[in-house]
Formats: sequence, C-alpha cells, structure tokens
Amino acid sequence: MSKRPEGGISGSPPAAPGEAAVPLAGEILIIRRGGSFLLVGKAGSRFTLCIETPDDEYCLAVDPDDLVVVSMPEGGPIEQARMMLELVRQYHIPLVVLPKDHPGSKRLSMVVSVAPEILLACDVRRGTHPEQHLLCSSAELSGLSLAGVPGGITLKQLPPGATVERLNPEKSSTDKQQ
Repeated sequence: MSKRPEGGISGSPPAAPGEAAVPLAGEILIIRRGGSFLLVGKAGSRFTLCIETPDDEYCLAVDPDDLVVVSMPEGGPIEQARMMLELVRQYHIPLVVLPKDHPGSKRLSMVVSVAPEILLACDVRRGTHPEQHLLCSSAELSGLSLAGVPGGITLKQLPPGATVERLNPEKSSTDKQQ
C-alpha cells in the first residue's frame, strides 16, 4: 500500500490537516525514501524498557500504543531491522546509548527508539541520544514525525516520494534493501 500524505487510508483513524493516519495493530510498517527506511511497529503491550547510558540506567514505561521504530539511514537488510524491532517489542532488550564522542557510533547501521511520538532527524549522531522521542534518520526522512494512537499511527511531515507499506513477513527474510 502506498501512503498518500494528504489523507488517511480507508478505515484508518481520523487525521488532522497535514497528517496521514495509518491503521496499525500487530503488523509492521516500512517507510522508504531513497536508500533508507524505517520499520514501525506498536509496542503491543505494557512493559518496562531499560535505557543504558554511560553514566546511568533509567527505565521507561512503555504502553501498548507506543511505537518501536528502527531506522536504517543507509538501508540494509530489512530482516535485520525486523529482528531488532522484535527484540525490543517482544523480548524487551535494553537500549544502549553511547557517549557523543564514541567511535562506535559511526559504525551503527541501525538505531531504535521507543516512545508515544518519535521525530526523525538527520543531524543526530547515531546511538547517542538517550531521549526516546528523537531518532537518527537519513536526510530523506528527516522531519517526519510518527505518533502512536489507538488503532494506528499518525504521520506528520511525510516527505514527498516516501512510501508506507505493510511488511510482508514471508518476503522480509529475502528482501535485502540496497
């Protein structure tokens, strides 16, 4: 399914002007533009997620309508991103935040965020932002805002040319996004 930025999809939650509504329950959406993509899923249940920073650990209360978003700014295997999403959503693995000058942040091919609303930005150093409302993305998806709502998600500032599709689980293991 392609997503039209000016309105919702049939059966979707209502959206305000400038927003698009997409129905979403347990499935995963893929948002693509250029060579990059995001995988988006609902948390689906209430759980506690630990965030590990260089100096501290804090725990985040996650609600069923909160979003789990995996960003792969340069693309890569969709199956890898799907596994990361499920490790967080189903198994509640802790998220690790690196210090801003950590050399490993340059090698991260994907980053993940869990929050009720998530803003994509291309000027955030990967893996270094402990606040879950902000997630590193490619320039092609920067400025996009995602919010979990009952029955779906809302998209704000969907860039022209971006597509939104449901991930086909049978194809995800062989689909290698370039």
